[in-house]
Amino acid sequence: MNGAESLVRTLVAGGVDVCFSNPGTSEMHFVAALDRVEGMRCVLGLFEGVVTGAADGYYRMKGTPASTLLHLGPGLANGLANLHNAKKANSGIVNIVGQHATYHIGYNAPLTSDIEGLARPMSAWVRTSPDANSVAADGAAAIAAAKAAQIATLILPADTAWNEADGIAQVPQDSQRASYSAQAVDHAAKVLRNGGASTLLLMTGSALTEHGLDLAARIAGKTGCKVMAQTYNPRMARGKGRFSVDRIPYVIEQALPILKDFKNIVLVEANDPVAFFAYPNKPSMLKPQGCEVHRMTSGAENSVAALEALAGALHAQPSDRQPQKLVEIAKPTGALTHASIAQAIAMAIPENAIVVDESVTTGRGFFPPTAAAAPHDWLQNMGGSIGFSTPVATGAAVACPDRKVICMVGDGSAMYTLQSLWTQAREGLNVVTIVFANRIYQILRGEFDGVGAGEPGQRAQDMLKIDRPTLDFVAMAKGMGVPGRAVANADDFNKALAEAIAEPGPRLIEVQM
Repeated sequence: MNGAESLVRTLVAGGVDVCFSNPGTSEMHFVAALDRVEGMRCVLGLFEGVVTGAADGYYRMKGTPASTLLHLGPGLANGLANLHNAKKANSGIVNIVGQHATYHIGYNAPLTSDIEGLARPMSAWVRTSPDANSVAADGAAAIAAAKAAQIATLILPADTAWNEADGIAQVPQDSQRASYSAQAVDHAAKVLRNGGASTLLLMTGSALTEHGLDLAARIAGKTGCKVMAQTYNPRMARGKGRFSVDRIPYVIEQALPILKDFKNIVLVEANDPVAFFAYPNKPSMLKPQGCEVHRMTSGAENSVAALEALAGALHAQPSDRQPQKLVEIAKPTGALTHASIAQAIAMAIPENAIVVDESVTTGRGFFPPTAAAAPHDWLQNMGGSIGFSTPVATGAAVACPDRKVICMVGDGSAMYTLQSLWTQAREGLNVVTIVFANRIYQILRGEFDGVGAGEPGQRAQDMLKIDRPTLDFVAMAKGMGVPGRAVANADDFNKALAEAIAEPGPRLIEVQM
């Protein structure tokens, strides 16, 4: 057994049995070991951003980490944007990054780089295995970090991979998510008892599961507090029968009046509400002056258990939950507008679907109508780096092959990681990708105004528009093995959605706006 095989066996024994990969020369002994070790599913991506984003989506839906296999420093660098998003989502990932043989590094070959330096900004755990007999223990430590909702990067020199190794290592048993602070829960209970409607319970992460939301509904009914979610969340249970919560709006002018009357904010994994960017003459902090913030749980803690304890302390019962009036939904007809698109999607979402949302400007009004859709999970971009949705949808589909995944993405964002479609076709994944083709970076057109940059001239407009030449997403999808169609009205969109959702395997719909 060589070092690479001892690492693969350690990964499989530690419950890491999926590897999203884009390997190169230095990783060939790891690739060879995959043929000798049973139990590892290997999923090839044609770009490292697809690989790392897929690992993020896998963790969000499975709750256990996958591994990635990346080629040296440049391969890792290509995947860093979606590792940034994964870090913000508290997704656990084990990155395996190949390195030159230890004796070769000093010659400064073309692909030589500081891999540890590249890894550290996005990884909570970084280590280079010095020899073949160390790699199994290092792999076990990386798994432990990933199971604690962290990104771990293990760097594997080529000679460490090919030299003989002793065996495998066991993952430490204390690597799971921590519990919670009883003192923090008691403090939150006091705040909620005294604050009533002037208190906001702001949640994200594991608190937004169906059970977590049900507990929050009881607490809100008992105390009169308001429950909201962050602007962006890793995963949220939504749909009929589930407690529907609003999110803090992205636009500062919309967020400020919603938050202005709160005197206390209790954070359940969430962060203090801040603006996404700095804008002239606008605040960075969105909470009102004098509002006190109280943290009940962090991302590393068990927020559902903390909410159970909080509901118990407040004597909040299921009967305290108040009924909610949801938006009425119906199949739209006529022109494609933001409202008709939202209605069509709400009607089409099948039960137990996974919705991955990178619809950006087109999708800002999707939340109210989709609250009345069939029960589903909703995944968002936590880190703001675009090109997130198609890889995350790919990983979610690998994690949950029995569930339909609906990926909503703007045309500009889609071009970052469109190679995901090839992986979906190769693996036969049940993903419906909806591309909103407005031929412009519309979000940036709004940001241009928001930062006070004036009226865009011709050169500025050329930096925002993507209509010359026109992108043909149906043709690109066909080239990667994914059937697609374009729609230009609501009736055709309804039909395309129904057909794509009914068929197995990947499909693409280009919504021409």
